[in-house]
Order: sequence, then C-alpha cells, then structure tokens
Amino acid sequence: MRYMLLLYGDETEDSDMTPEQWDTIIAAHNAFGAEARERGLNPTGEALQPTATASTVSFDNGRPAMATNGPFAETKEQLGGFYLLDCKDLDEALEMARKLPLRNGAVEVRPVIEFG
Repeated sequence: MRYMLLLYGDETEDSDMTPEQWDTIIAAHNAFGAEARERGLNPTGEALQPTATASTVSFDNGRPAMATNGPFAETKEQLGGFYLLDCKDLDEALEMARKLPLRNGAVEVRPVIEFG
C-alpha cells in the first residue's frame, strides 16, 4: 500500500540556517531516500517553496470561485514537502516517518486511495 508522508514545520525556522546546516539536512534526506530505495519502497518526493510563493484556488458548489495569493489557511506549521512510499503496512510507514530528519514539526502519514 502506498503512504504519503507529509512534512510540516515552521518555515521561518529555516531562514537563519547556514549553508553548512542546509547541506547536513540535504544529506540526511538523501540518506533517507537511499534507505527507502534499498528497502524497495519506491520513494518519490519533493521539497516545496515557501508558502509566500503559493496560490490557492477556492471552489464554490463545484466551480472555481477565486484565486488568491498564499496558503488557504494560516497555521503555525506549513507543508514543506512530501514523500510517497510503497510500504507493506502502516507500521512500516510510521517506522519510516520516524526516520525523517526534521528539526521540529510533524509528519502526517496518510494511506493513498488506490483507484482501479
């Protein structure tokens, strides 16, 4: 079963990181991806630009109503990226989520609906 691991954190905490700190985080994510590949979990994922670069399209009764700049809701933690893994079960997905190199924040683990 595929699971989406959604990475949430306070994006303002990243603004003061040094290039060396960024390199350390990138290396840790690369190691996570390498382990996922070695385990046959077929990982895919991406990091997202800050919420200031986002646009939101809202809908009303099935019709696009308007587009606005920024995220739909203001929260303390923002979606910063995701991984999609093909895990044998929820326990394996949670195990992998616990290995993610986050300083603060949370990882939402959600099963993907398989259509057809």
